[in-house]
Amino acid sequence: MRRRLINATLGVVLVVVAVLGIPLAFVETNAIETTARDNLKAEASRLLETVELRLAAGEEPDTALLARQVTAPRYATITIPGRPTLAFGDEPKGKSFDVTMSGAFGEQVTVSESRARVTREVRESLLLILCVALLAVAAAAALAVWQARRLARPLTDLAETAERLGSGDPRPRQRRYDVPELDRVAEVLDQSAERIARMLTAERRLAADASHQLRTPLTALSMRLEEIIATEDPGTVKEEAAIALSQVERLTDVVERLLTSTRRGAAGRDPRTASAVTVRVDDVVRQQVDEWRPAVASAHRVIRVAGEPGLVAVATPGALAQVLATLLENALMHGDGTVTIRTRRTGTSVVVEVEDEGAGVSDVLGARVFERAVSGRNSTGLGLAVARDLAEADGGRLELLQLRPPVFAVFLAAYPGEAGGKDG
Repeated sequence: MRRRLINATLGVVLVVVAVLGIPLAFVETNAIETTARDNLKAEASRLLETVELRLAAGEEPDTALLARQVTAPRYATITIPGRPTLAFGDEPKGKSFDVTMSGAFGEQVTVSESRARVTREVRESLLLILCVALLAVAAAAALAVWQARRLARPLTDLAETAERLGSGDPRPRQRRYDVPELDRVAEVLDQSAERIARMLTAERRLAADASHQLRTPLTALSMRLEEIIATEDPGTVKEEAAIALSQVERLTDVVERLLTSTRRGAAGRDPRTASAVTVRVDDVVRQQVDEWRPAVASAHRVIRVAGEPGLVAVATPGALAQVLATLLENALMHGDGTVTIRTRRTGTSVVVEVEDEGAGVSDVLGARVFERAVSGRNSTGLGLAVARDLAEADGGRLELLQLRPPVFAVFLAAYPGEAGGKDG
């Protein structure tokens, strides 16, 4: 491209120089020759006037005066009828310019000049035009090289940016080149880089969230299957299989919810636009208690349910179950003693609290407990952050109400048709 720009610019300049320079050379040559002839005519006119004045007075031409009027290196001859021809100056050799003028007494004055001097002036003038043309071509070449570099460098830079995007480095460069078309391309590439960055972030977040969110349900499902393998009681097998089936359904819901949230985030839309339905809080709590009771019992701890029964909230059953599972896992891993799930109604919200009798959350950790990758012990630090996102997706919120003993609370919008309960 750089070579094409240079060749195109030089081609245009050469055409312009040819179109202007060749006619200028002809005009200049004609002007020099015309000037030379005019000078000869003027000198011949002066000589003729001098001769006529002497002849009119009846006197002989003054040769000394005439000789002084002839400018070297011109050559002049004066012919008067009945008298010898007068000659002044050196007769030119070779080709010459000649101008002849006649007077009233029959006299003739001829002034000559060698063509060599005129040719020399023409040559010098043409040489000057050629030098100017060469300077113009040189300046155009320098300008073409500069312009080619100015245009080629941004294109090379943009190509490197595109290659960098293709190799997985989506950082926008925010470079502009003072060329509207190139700046537009750079702007589009930066926008594409930002979109790719959001998509990569969403994909990484999906992988991290999925690995964390699926770990606990898969563990619980594995425990149920082990119970089925270990027992020979058909009733127990049926009960455990039903629980396992509900866990599979919740796993499907979790995966679908994670994918939906990722697609919305990658498209730049608010994931909180997800639809929610009315859900009986007691059913979700009971399902989680049944799911977690074996794990709690194996840790020689107790899980109990308290509070106001029969509450109905606006939420997604799978999301609410996942939030409660995260809080129960957190209490089982980091807490101690009895784990209590308490439900209550406050104002227009339904609140589900999870409390244990452990040492609680430190003051430093309490302010950042819902941040990603923040954990008080050897854990991923994703559970509470993902649980908060799930709660907010249904228009609710997840809060830490008390540090010691720790009390986490899920606030959900109460079903409008439900009668108001007690405020807490």
